[in-house]
Amino acid sequence: MPIEMRDIDFTKHLDLTLAKLDNPGLLLVARGLGGRGQNAMAIGWATFGIIWGLPICVVLVRPSRYTYLLIEECQDFTVNVPAPGMEEAVAFCGSNSGREHDKFAATGLVAIPSAKVSSPVVEGALLQYECQVVHFNDVVPPQLAARVRASSYPSGDFHRLYYGEIVAARIRADIV
Repeated sequence: MPIEMRDIDFTKHLDLTLAKLDNPGLLLVARGLGGRGQNAMAIGWATFGIIWGLPICVVLVRPSRYTYLLIEECQDFTVNVPAPGMEEAVAFCGSNSGREHDKFAATGLVAIPSAKVSSPVVEGALLQYECQVVHFNDVVPPQLAARVRASSYPSGDFHRLYYGEIVAARIRADIV
């Protein structure tokens, strides 16, 4: 039986979201077009706030990642806060490529349709954010502090930042 989710304002429970962002990470999910399938990627970098008068979640995805191709195709994504017991699944999603593994099958995570975007959400996640891409930009290496460039990009695989308008936010009914 699916776990009941309740709609919330995206600013509610950001403390929980940010705590999980640090450890074990969140699950960024995107879906490809034309039957390409879906992928879950562990993320430890994101930000939430108001930009252009819109509720926004900014995620960083390297062009080398399979998820990058999926977001480029569908122009949306979901961010899912893992529930206790999902730590191993998050670790697997963060250390394996969706090009080589069906991460949902490999981890037992279940993708279910979201309400407002094409990318699915993770069933049982504590919180789910559905995001529609409204802008993106690439990290510009010469404009990045040298110490950040050296520590975060030793191989030069610079991120694309996706600005997703949060069109829906939900929390598990059993933790409200």
